[in-house]
Amino acid sequence: MADNKENLQEEQQEEIKNEAAAQEQSEETATAENTEEAQAEEVDPVAAEISSLKAQVDTLNDKYLRLSAEYDNYRKRTIKEKADMLKSAGSDVLAGLLPVLDDFERALAHMTDASDVESLRTGVELIHKKFIDFLGKKGVAEIPAKGEPFDAEVHEAITMMPAPSEDMKGKCFDCVEKGYKMGDKVIRFAKVVVCE
Repeated sequence: MADNKENLQEEQQEEIKNEAAAQEQSEETATAENTEEAQAEEVDPVAAEISSLKAQVDTLNDKYLRLSAEYDNYRKRTIKEKADMLKSAGSDVLAGLLPVLDDFERALAHMTDASDVESLRTGVELIHKKFIDFLGKKGVAEIPAKGEPFDAEVHEAITMMPAPSEDMKGKCFDCVEKGYKMGDKVIRFAKVVVCE
């Protein structure tokens, strides 16, 4: 019986050891599973962020390519519009000059058989006025020169002469060729004789 008791105690101790070992093993397994889950949770946010950033890069790259294509189209369109504008701007001015040319041709046709010089003169003066009015409508204005103080911004001195009076020093005595401005831009300098 003592052997039975000892065997029973040994079996109980063995069972307790086995239960403890099984409990340790289940705890280790649970810890390992928790660690794997924690690593999976750590990997999942990183992977999710990487895929989110890749999607964002793809979107931005697509926007960039579209914007680049739009800009290139805009640039080509404006170059074409400028070329068309330059072509049509010249035709507009020339179309405005054609009536003046017609008037000159009529005057030339009447010059050969005209006996009244005064009426011919009046006709040419009307054509001149019409031409000056046309230039004024296009923004072209004459630069005042004779009697004005010399200004190198708008006048070109072709010669100098002694001043006939003290108040004429540094002023334009005569205008050899008229100058013209279009707005604020000088398109032809006035050629003047300056008093010194």
